[in-house]
Amino acid sequence: MANGEVPAAKLRAWWAHRQWLDGGRHRGASAAEVLAATGWARSGGGSAPYLGLFARAGLRRAEVDAALAALEVQELPAARGRSYLLPADDFALGLAAGAGAVETELGAAERQLGVSRDEIEQLCLAVSQLLSPTEPLTSTELHAQAGSAVRALGGAGRRRGVATTLPLALDLLRSRGLARRVPLDGRLDRQRHGYLRWDRAVHGEAADLARRYFAWAAPASVRHFRWFSGFGAATAKAALAPLELVRLPGSELLLPAELADEFAGFAVPAEPAYALLAAADGLHLLHRDLARLVDPRDADRPVPAARSERGLGAERDPRTHLVVDRGRIVGFWEYDPELPELVHQLFVPMNPALRAAIDAAGDFVRTDLGDARGSGPDSPRGRAPRLAALRAAGE
Repeated sequence: MANGEVPAAKLRAWWAHRQWLDGGRHRGASAAEVLAATGWARSGGGSAPYLGLFARAGLRRAEVDAALAALEVQELPAARGRSYLLPADDFALGLAAGAGAVETELGAAERQLGVSRDEIEQLCLAVSQLLSPTEPLTSTELHAQAGSAVRALGGAGRRRGVATTLPLALDLLRSRGLARRVPLDGRLDRQRHGYLRWDRAVHGEAADLARRYFAWAAPASVRHFRWFSGFGAATAKAALAPLELVRLPGSELLLPAELADEFAGFAVPAEPAYALLAAADGLHLLHRDLARLVDPRDADRPVPAARSERGLGAERDPRTHLVVDRGRIVGFWEYDPELPELVHQLFVPMNPALRAAIDAAGDFVRTDLGDARGSGPDSPRGRAPRLAALRAAGE
C-alpha cells in the first residue's frame, strides 16, 4: 500500500486509536458499545470476540455472556454471510448485509445439488413450526423431528459441506431474522449450538453498511471495503456515492470528511499501548491487509511453524495471535492449556508495561476462557507446532 505523505506509524496508531486499543481509555464500556464504536467482531467458534472485548474495555467472559443472553449482542450471519458478534442496534443491518451470501449459496445448491427453491421454502416452514422462542433445538433434533421434509444430498452435498437440505433452510431462516442460533452453554467459543424462533426485522441499505464501515476502519480503500462487505464493484461504488469521503495524499485510502481534521491533528502517542489480540481481530480483519500493520524492519521475520519461507510482511492473515503496540505488530502469542501458560515471541524488548499486558491476557485466558482458540476447529494438538516454534524463538 502506498501511504504517500502520511507516515505509516501515524496510520497504524490512528487505526489502533479508532479501534479503542490505546491504553484502556474505554474500560467499563459495554459489549454493545464496543462493537458499535469499533466494528462487528468476527466469531465462528473461536475466542476472538472475548479477547477483543477484553483488550478494548476489560470485559470479562461473564459480562459478555450476560450481554449475549440479554440480546444486547448476538452472533449473526452478517457481512459476506459470515458469523459476527453485533450490537442490538445493528441486528437488522447485519442480517441485510449477509442476505446476499445466503441467496448465492442457495442458488449454487439449486444448480449443483438439484435442490429446488420450493423444497427449501417448504422445509423452512416445517422448521419454523418446530422452533420455540425459549427452548433451543439442535440441528440433530430438528432433523429427527422434521422427518422426511429433510433430504440427504449425497456425496456431492458432503463435498460442499451441506450433507442435507436442513442447513440451507436454517441459513435462510436466520438471514430473514426468523431464527437465531445460540450457543447451548452460553459461550461463543464453543461448537454446540441450538436454534430458537425469532422475529427480527431485516433492513438496511448498502450505504448504511459503508457508513458504518468507514467509521470503524478509515482510512480504508475501496478494495478494503469490498473485502469486508463482499460487494461487487458496482454495488460498492453506489454504496460509497452518498458518503463524503476524502482521499489521503498519495494513497488509495479514504476518510470521512468529518474525521479529516481529527486525523490531521492526530500524533502517534509517545507511550506504548500494548494489546494481545486474536488473529481474527478487527484491527486486522476489517481490512484484511496485514502488511499495513507490519513495520518494515519486521517484514522478513519468519512466521512460527509456517510451511513456506515467506516473511510476516507477505502473509495475508496471521497464523498466530498477535501482540500489538499502537497498531504495529510487535509479537506473536498462543496459549497452551495443558501447562497452562501463554507462550509468546516478541520483536521488542520486554518492559514493565508489556509484561503487565501479557500477564493480564494470560490471567484472562486461564481464568475466564480456559483456552484461546483461534477458530472452531482449533485445538491444543493442532497448534503444537506453533507453540514449539514460539518457545524455540524465545530461547
